[in-house]
Amino acid sequence: MKIAMLLLGIGLLNSSLPLTASEIRLDAQTETLVTNNPAIKWAPAKLVNGAPCVFRIRPAMKLKSLSGTFLGKKVFFDFDQASGDWYVLAGIDYDTKPGSYMLALEGLTASGQRQSFNQSIPISKGFYRSTALTVERKYVEPDPETLKRIKLEQTIKAEAFRTFSTDRKWAGKFIVPVNTATTAEYGSQRTYNGVRQSVHQGLDFRAGIGTPIHAINSGKVILARDLFFEGNCVVIDHGQGLLSLYLHLSEFKVQEGDEVARGQLIALSGGTGRVTGPHLHLAVRWQGIYLDPAILLHLDLPDSKEKQSAGATR
Repeated sequence: MKIAMLLLGIGLLNSSLPLTASEIRLDAQTETLVTNNPAIKWAPAKLVNGAPCVFRIRPAMKLKSLSGTFLGKKVFFDFDQASGDWYVLAGIDYDTKPGSYMLALEGLTASGQRQSFNQSIPISKGFYRSTALTVERKYVEPDPETLKRIKLEQTIKAEAFRTFSTDRKWAGKFIVPVNTATTAEYGSQRTYNGVRQSVHQGLDFRAGIGTPIHAINSGKVILARDLFFEGNCVVIDHGQGLLSLYLHLSEFKVQEGDEVARGQLIALSGGTGRVTGPHLHLAVRWQGIYLDPAILLHLDLPDSKEKQSAGATR
């Protein structure tokens, strides 16, 4: 069996781990990647529960495609012509315990041969605060009629959240939806009217009623309607299982089915749904889990919208 040599790495990111002998998988059907000093680079440098992250790899041979699994989720790499890197945006569930987890990858070379290897990825525990809030009683103890509405809306949201495309709709760095200060962070334990009920699954921005709200990246609007807890809500599909949610709006500027560009006006902020006052709640959902939007907004991502293609050796 031919043993291919692969050189991985990119100097822009700050963390890597070499493969160990036990992590190299040899297989009669699969050509295994072996390297002089193999490494995968990722950002942020320290990965924690609840964090979105980007993995990068630079092969020494041309690949048609590169994909894999991480924490039970499928990941689909894209090729960045400018840097020669394959990269993917992924995420770590809030409930993930500290430890080392395997990133398993498989590539297809230009000649049609399969290449595979595993990499151990360390994950630490993030620091998240607790927050006590007071809201209208109906949002803590809904009546039977409201419970029916909530159940119906759960079905509507579940249908929208099933949206998944391997194609990437976003390109480049994600931008803030509104240029104001944040007022509540992701991951805090939420107590409503003295009862602990949930984890804050997004990032809150200060925004008075009528403040313009913009799409954090390009995609397709899959939900734009009034919901009980979320109020007026817009959900954008960015592809590859990545969604952004904009809650408590006062007015829609898009409708379901619209294609939107990064920075496009999509709504005006408000105080609808379960709120203590007007603001924008931004949430990021990736393959069924909520991630910290603040980290996503700081990730350095390629501007290229190229799909998976053969990577050039550098």
